[in-house]
Amino acid sequence: MLKKSISYIIKKITGRNYQVDSHLNVSDILIILNGKLWCLLRGFSMKLFLGSSKGLLFVGRGCKIRHKSHIYFGKTINIGDNVEINALSKEGVKIGNNVSILRNTIIECTGVIRSMGLGIVIGNNVGIAQNCFIQVRGRVVIGDDVIFGPGVSVFSENHNFSDPDKPIRDQGETRVGVIIEVGAWVGSGATILDGVTIGRHSIIATGSVVNKDVPPFSIVGGVPAKFIKSINKTDN
Repeated sequence: MLKKSISYIIKKITGRNYQVDSHLNVSDILIILNGKLWCLLRGFSMKLFLGSSKGLLFVGRGCKIRHKSHIYFGKTINIGDNVEINALSKEGVKIGNNVSILRNTIIECTGVIRSMGLGIVIGNNVGIAQNCFIQVRGRVVIGDDVIFGPGVSVFSENHNFSDPDKPIRDQGETRVGVIIEVGAWVGSGATILDGVTIGRHSIIATGSVVNKDVPPFSIVGGVPAKFIKSINKTDN
């Protein structure tokens, strides 16, 4: 009965079918619920300082969320333990519905105040796993239903280095931005560099370094990442 009730509540909150694993016992469920309750209380406290928050907000322990007034949350946001978000940016941090950002992930919008980052948009039903790093200097756009494996890095800035007589720090930067389209899956440990667009429903293999655009419905992998094959309907 308890499992059915929880499945029903989650379905109502997220708008998606959900079924609690039958192997969970009552003790396991109560431990999980207790942890979620504390996360919800931390979320209620944080909501007072955000730019906006439209629904439930769960916040883990040890999180460092700076410049909260630049953050705009949709419904049902889960932020894991020790997540860091520096939201200081021109356009802010805009996150849709049913988004999870897991333990130790960092979203850094501005490194130095002489040049603020532009901003980041994260769509609905996005899952960002543990230990990811998203550098927001140019605009970063992550579409609906995107999945990040653990340890993914995204960089939206490059340093100029054409003049060998000048230190790199004095040669300026370029900021093209990164776009990750609907339904893409970025494998564990992959790195996405500035200026890249990853097409919809594409897959980035584990450990890849992506330095050029990825066509929709493609699998790429390697350092640098190269086209492996297209995803056909028969592959699904």
